[in-house]
Amino acid sequence: MIGLAELGGPIACIGLAVLLLARTRVNRIAGLCYAGVGSILLAASFAPANGAELGAAIAGVVVLGPLLAWLLRREPWLVAYATLAFLPARVGFLGHQLLVPLYVVALGAACLLLWELVDGDERTRELGIASWPLALYLVWVGFSVSWSVGLHAAAIDLLAFYVPFTIIAVSIARLPWVASRVRILYGELVALALVYAVVGFYQYETKTIFENAKLNHINIFNALFRVNSVFFDPSIYGRFLVVAMVATVVVVVCDRLSLRAGLAALAFLAVAWLGLLISFSQSSFAALLVAVLALTAIVWRWKSLFALAAVVIVAAGIAVTQPRLMHGLRHHTTSGLNKATGGRASLIAVGIRIAEAHPAHGVGLGGFEHSYSKRTGKQPKKSASHNTPVTVAAEEGAPGLLLFLWLVGVLLLAAYRRINHGIYGRMALAAGLALLAIFVHSLAYNDFFEDPTTWGLIGLIALVSPVRVRARAPVRVEPAEPVPEMIAR
Repeated sequence: MIGLAELGGPIACIGLAVLLLARTRVNRIAGLCYAGVGSILLAASFAPANGAELGAAIAGVVVLGPLLAWLLRREPWLVAYATLAFLPARVGFLGHQLLVPLYVVALGAACLLLWELVDGDERTRELGIASWPLALYLVWVGFSVSWSVGLHAAAIDLLAFYVPFTIIAVSIARLPWVASRVRILYGELVALALVYAVVGFYQYETKTIFENAKLNHINIFNALFRVNSVFFDPSIYGRFLVVAMVATVVVVVCDRLSLRAGLAALAFLAVAWLGLLISFSQSSFAALLVAVLALTAIVWRWKSLFALAAVVIVAAGIAVTQPRLMHGLRHHTTSGLNKATGGRASLIAVGIRIAEAHPAHGVGLGGFEHSYSKRTGKQPKKSASHNTPVTVAAEEGAPGLLLFLWLVGVLLLAAYRRINHGIYGRMALAAGLALLAIFVHSLAYNDFFEDPTTWGLIGLIALVSPVRVRARAPVRVEPAEPVPEMIAR
């Protein structure tokens, strides 16, 4: 018998795909409604254990939905501001620490989208060339729930990440372009990064960790004290600072700043760098390095090779001074490499073996942890391989991996195409580099699709995309001419 999750997953994802691809308003409204029905079925799969929470959520949807839609209709850019503000906010729901405030934002955005479509809005395919790869990936992920070996995790992933964040990405892509609103968004990003860095400094000085007892326990026995600021994990905190730093570097390089503004930007970069330093997030440093190198390649062209050579020399020098890493590389020992990479090498290696064992369709969304435990006889430290492509290959097979790489490629291409535009160029460059940084970060810390920042950047890249498609007008069928009766001869 098919359960609610196996039924709700495909319905929700097919609805999202129709919303992304359909060319008529009626079909887009139907797709949005199907996504809502699928989400209700996914939520119902957690009943009756979470009946009280689900009841409160339904009441909140009924009450808040129309109110939020009215508010967002008056000021559309609130969806972007609220998404950025609520990135670290987690609340206990359905037995997990989930991004509940962001789901409220997605609810308001979905109600506004439905309102606009019913009201005659003709825009469609807001995500441009990313519409097809994202739609196909969502459909494949939705159907993978039916064969997933981790059904509970799959339902959580769809309900907590894919469905609400797709709505947020589409809503951001539909925003009216207003330069002042973009400046406010950048100012919010910088202000939040400064606040989070200050919180990190406080943690480092007082040796206090918030909302992560496991990290606090690890810090007791480690020589390095890692901070997480207001985020759950130091790597997520570091990734946020990297996005803010990348956007600021683009402003410094591409804008003609006054002396005061230039000094303020450099001061912010210094503070953010120190905040990143005490996170001790290797993946965040790698993401920042790749983004900066990509920027130098775009701005300086072939001269960027000198910067790349300098980075290689510095990296080689650092590697030589790391005895554990050099020992692991020299002797090719699994244990040595695993210790040098904080346990990531083992997780990735097992993930690759899982992908090789299920190349056609993988083990299904959310199935990595169960498959890992079955192969090794122990629970992994994380529910993913610490590498998004490996996790996608293990859970979605080769088709899912190809669709994922297609999606990332077209998003970076869409951003690159607009970097020389007089109005949208800086936004396209900053959003593209930030997405590249998150992709690089996801090679050592999974969380590509689980990070709402990714979906916000997808929306911003689409916002500056040159593609704007209008819905097809309904075909009108003219009434047939009356056929004259045959005159009897």
